[in-house]
Amino acid sequence: MLSSLALAVVTWLGACSKKEAGSADSARMADSAAATSAAPMAPADTAKPAAAAPNDAQIAHIAVTANSIDSAAGVMAKKNGSAKSVKDFAQTMINDHSSVNKQAVALATKLKVTPEDNDVSKSLKSSADASTSKLQGKTGADFDKGYIDNEVTYHQTVLDALDKTLIPNAQNADLKALLEKVRPTVAAHLARAKDIQTSLNK
Repeated sequence: MLSSLALAVVTWLGACSKKEAGSADSARMADSAAATSAAPMAPADTAKPAAAAPNDAQIAHIAVTANSIDSAAGVMAKKNGSAKSVKDFAQTMINDHSSVNKQAVALATKLKVTPEDNDVSKSLKSSADASTSKLQGKTGADFDKGYIDNEVTYHQTVLDALDKTLIPNAQNADLKALLEKVRPTVAAHLARAKDIQTSLNK
């Protein structure tokens, strides 16, 4: 459901890397993009303007958008999934991502910061809407596989985003702390999704 979403974030991460680092870091980000999207950055990307590093208000909005998307995907999988492992995983996504969003909104309210919509959050929403439409056409085992395959890709991309862009660029200590607190949960989700993916492929 979220493979195109993952590609959008990977592309954005590569652009941010070019602004924040030299050619060595750009090569490193290209390697990361290849690992998560199975396609290296095109040479033409070097001619595009570098994207500015996100500010705290934009980071907050990206985090809220990403969590809302995966929570909504969980609701869909809970309803349409067939395997118990998929339904259980979907419920975990609903619970965990909804919880993180509550914490993010509470923090933004406390800091009197309004999450700022930006190109990345808009791209996330647009890609998720398109992917949801495709997943709705699947049923049974096909739905289970499609959902879990995308959850693996999505969580790997979010983990990379946390490590390479969101946490390093967060200026507010409380926001950075929340992102660092969420990271182990995202890593655990990725590991669990991979386990389910393996079992479904047997």
